[in-house]
Amino acid sequence: MTERRVGIVFVSHSVQLADGTVALAGQMAPSVRLLAAGGTDDDGIGTSFAKVNAAVGEADGGAGVVVISDLGSALLTAETVLEFLSDEQRAAVAVIDVPFVEGGVAAAVAAESGAGLAEVVAAAEGARTAWADAAASAPAATAAAAAPAAPTGRYVREVVLRNKDGLHARPAAEFVKLANTFGASVTVNGKDAKSLLGIMSLGLTAGTTAEIASSDDGGVPAVDALAALVETGFGEA
Repeated sequence: MTERRVGIVFVSHSVQLADGTVALAGQMAPSVRLLAAGGTDDDGIGTSFAKVNAAVGEADGGAGVVVISDLGSALLTAETVLEFLSDEQRAAVAVIDVPFVEGGVAAAVAAESGAGLAEVVAAAEGARTAWADAAASAPAATAAAAAPAAPTGRYVREVVLRNKDGLHARPAAEFVKLANTFGASVTVNGKDAKSLLGIMSLGLTAGTTAEIASSDDGGVPAVDALAALVETGFGEA
């Protein structure tokens, strides 16, 4: 039986923007129901209650639906659709206000990993602060990378990014999906290995060294698996 995954609906004022974001997210989340609800009823600039309503219904495969909008009035349209659902349907739909592309891609990858509705929402909401947190923690991250040997009980592997484009969107998504198959907490240069936006915010380019670490019981297999994935070059090296 196929695992049920949370569906994602992208509500945009532009048909092209909605379709393009679905295409982008689909490269990293091929098993997730990703629906575009862009433009007015006649595909002009604006939003459509009918399109959003239909997309929400189609995206629901039994695990719930997250609806992401590009601008304020698109959010209002999505919230209006929510009001017309039954109480049971409404409980399985989350309409959230997050960065459209970053939040949508993060949500899609979380859904692909089998995360539940609340976890998918949390992944999308992480887009609000991912890069701001990265900028604030840059000096600390540099210091951590230069620190002496890891304390006892912390398992660490250092790997060099071999693929020419570094840890960009597609390999980052592969990395995060693998990390989410393990129960142990793992970090990459201090960032949560299970957070797509956290990993991408590191800006790891070809030739840079990444420190993959875990202090959890059972963290060794997770660290080793993630290090092995990086060492393959994600099929791009």
